[in-house]
Amino acid sequence: MAVVVIGGHSRNIGKTSVVASLIARLPQYHWTAFKITQYGHGFCTANGEPCDCQTDDHTLAVSEERSCTSGTDTARFLAAGAERSIWVRTRIGMLAEAMPRIRKELASAQNAIIESNSVLQFLKPDLYLTVLDAGTADFKDSARVFLDRADAVLVRSTGSGLVPQWDGISLRLIEGRPRFVIAPPEYMSDDVASFVEQHIS
Repeated sequence: MAVVVIGGHSRNIGKTSVVASLIARLPQYHWTAFKITQYGHGFCTANGEPCDCQTDDHTLAVSEERSCTSGTDTARFLAAGAERSIWVRTRIGMLAEAMPRIRKELASAQNAIIESNSVLQFLKPDLYLTVLDAGTADFKDSARVFLDRADAVLVRSTGSGLVPQWDGISLRLIEGRPRFVIAPPEYMSDDVASFVEQHIS
């Protein structure tokens, strides 16, 4: 079994699209797809909505997507051809509590693709790709911590290339790593799909 992790430095930079496009491009791998979301105080792990239910027994939720038309990111994975699609929600800093369930799901998967940075604390994937967008200033701590572990960098096309835009982030951490330009709407290229296939076959 191969495990591919797709991370990135911020929200809304194309990570979900990368996952969906890889699933669609490489259907022969019979993917089980995971989306891992961590919520801060005031948001429900069950559905991601604002709430006041932050109790000690309400720290995680795991659900399997059943519909490819529900409009969720996990539905997009099914629509792209994933055999199964699982959404894991935890409070920030509580992902360890979800790992037994994630490992159980991984054990029954032919191959897995996971949208997350933080899962790298607990798993050593066969391939880790990070999505970077020079036009987005935010840089999550989880992306910073694992930036040097990226096997390749997917640069979201903004017309200016990858230019240092982030306080305290050194691009020397990814010097020498393969870089691929991706752009909406697919956020994918033949070169990226071939790179992934070469590294997991």
